[in-house]
Amino acid sequence: MLVPIFTLKLSHKINPRMVTVGKFDGVHPCLTAATQAGKVFIHNPHTRAQKPASHRLSQSTQDSDISLLNINQAVTCLTAGTLGPNTTGDTLLVGSQTNLLAYDVHDNTDVFYKEVSDGANAIVLGKLGEIPNPLAIIGGNCALQGFDYLGNDLFWTVTGDNVRSLVLCDFTGDGKNELLVGSEDFDIRVFKEDELVSEMTENETVTSLCHMHSSRFGYALANGTVGVYDRNSRYWRIKSKNHAMSIHAFDLNADGVVELITGWSNGKIDARSDRTGEVIFRDNFSSSVAGVVEGDYRLDGQKQLICASVEGEVRGYLPAGKELKGNLMDSSAEQDLIRELSHRRQNLLLELRNYEENAKGVSDSTAGGIPANTQLQTALTVRAATEVQKAHVELCITTPNETIIRAVLIFAEGIFEGESHVVHPSVQNLSGCVRVPIVPPKDIPVDLHVKAFVGGKTSTQFHVFEITRQLPRFSMYDITVDPTAPPPTGRVTFTINDRPQRVAMWLNQNFLLPEGVDSPDVTFNALRGGGLLSISMATNGQITLKTDDIDLAGDLVQSLASFLAIEELSAEADFPTYFEELQTTLTEVDEFHAVHQKLTAEMADHSNYIKHMLVQAEDARLMGDMTSMKKRYRELYDLNRDLVSEYKIRSNNHNALLGCLKSVNQAIQRAGRLRVGKPKSQVISACRDAIKSNNVSALLRVMRAGVAAS
Repeated sequence: MLVPIFTLKLSHKINPRMVTVGKFDGVHPCLTAATQAGKVFIHNPHTRAQKPASHRLSQSTQDSDISLLNINQAVTCLTAGTLGPNTTGDTLLVGSQTNLLAYDVHDNTDVFYKEVSDGANAIVLGKLGEIPNPLAIIGGNCALQGFDYLGNDLFWTVTGDNVRSLVLCDFTGDGKNELLVGSEDFDIRVFKEDELVSEMTENETVTSLCHMHSSRFGYALANGTVGVYDRNSRYWRIKSKNHAMSIHAFDLNADGVVELITGWSNGKIDARSDRTGEVIFRDNFSSSVAGVVEGDYRLDGQKQLICASVEGEVRGYLPAGKELKGNLMDSSAEQDLIRELSHRRQNLLLELRNYEENAKGVSDSTAGGIPANTQLQTALTVRAATEVQKAHVELCITTPNETIIRAVLIFAEGIFEGESHVVHPSVQNLSGCVRVPIVPPKDIPVDLHVKAFVGGKTSTQFHVFEITRQLPRFSMYDITVDPTAPPPTGRVTFTINDRPQRVAMWLNQNFLLPEGVDSPDVTFNALRGGGLLSISMATNGQITLKTDDIDLAGDLVQSLASFLAIEELSAEADFPTYFEELQTTLTEVDEFHAVHQKLTAEMADHSNYIKHMLVQAEDARLMGDMTSMKKRYRELYDLNRDLVSEYKIRSNNHNALLGCLKSVNQAIQRAGRLRVGKPKSQVISACRDAIKSNNVSALLRVMRAGVAAS
């Protein structure tokens, strides 16, 4: 079996998902990771010379191979790589909730230190699109920001929710990198510079992304799912009861194609085929895996897969040699696989025997024989809320004859807890019809995979029927409208060069309509959030969407533009209630900023006063003036207590500010989603300029009109 070629026991505990390898002098790879004490350790076993201490870098007292970088606040992400055009070694990038540090480890100097108001939850370093120099791209509270080697802010855009993972890869196959963003709203978004070119919706927070090869990439979710996409198509996925802490692409079996390496929260490491998801190698740590990286750590010209645990254990694996012939697992793992295959063989033989018995006694109803014309039929209907049941989509499953449905299993991503739902009608209520209420939490199209057990009323064996039915994207909207309901005050208006019949086709495909509509003029009742949705089209091609939900308006615009293959679409919008709330939020942001500056100034004054008083107290001690010394130390104690209280106020103020900034970034994202293509990018850019200049009226004008005010 494949065994580690080296094992290290480091004296520092490692934060999960914060491990990288950097050649800081251009030659020697150094394992670098964040610790729980607000420090970053740099392990360099190749150069024994002591580094001169600086204001940030110091030597570890526990391990001579480790240098410690003092960050003095919780590290949220880090990476290393080539940032500057003329630098010989890699630059270390460390993100926190308030700052981004670019550090030259070899020269012990800051490259730049930038305040990032949206925080840094994830970081990636590399070239993006047409931008000539590498960028350090950070993802924070709904915002993406890219810095060059001088600390210039060259890239900025917004995304739907807090960013949890980033990766650069050539998604479109044009030879230039796109930015893939995984976020807390379960989406993987693909940005071609600041233009959103694709979206994939998962059913949990996207915690990790890694580039495999060409347009293929791996992903991990917070619920224990890992898998592989090739562009928009998912190749495979598996789900575990443990959490994937780190994923990485590495050719472990030396077949020329990288595998997906996953480090798990239970300490397990496994390598899976990028094509099938089959496990080809596994190993175990005694504690949770913190990170999986690669590097030529032995300086022998061969890259090793390097895995680190949270307790500081590090193992390096070389790709398999020819003698292993691709078989990387030990005999016990092979025995487990043989047992699993034997179990599946027994189940298949049992199933075959059941089929043979059914074929012998088709006339015997207890054996499970059913008429040859038995089929499974499904129907989807929108049901408004009643006193007994809340609003839902009803899936009705029926058979056309006297057969009964004994049980129904429905598999659907993101709808049911655990992704599947089983219905067992009671024996007294057995019939050929089962009704299942479905409540989609978001407006996304979902495939419903239905399995039904069908047989006679006295059957002991049942036939399994399988059918797939798609739930349209906007299924929670009822065309039966209360005439007394107040009309929406929000609206978005845009013009298209297409026939009304094409818009009607889009309506029929994306909404659950009892009978197809011929006209694009229609009004719905929104069952999930309440309120009306009105869609109308004038003779000149102008479409007006009326709704008080700006998110719904954006989803409708994007869906219609995708259906009609519209690449650029400008729009005018007005959502009075939402824009008033945004104006209030922007006022709060200004207030929080003012409080932050005041508190920072006061804390600086207190710090200087403390230094002065500490000198006086020590002078008094050296002169034997105990009365003055006690007085000074009592004053220091009181000052320290005040500082701690001020820090708590500052912390609460900062958290409230982050919440407001997230709302502002989401507002910009929502305004952008009301447009398509270049107009969308222009709106996002103009909104940011308005915020930078603190011009609230210009920001609202841009959101309404779609272009920067002249």
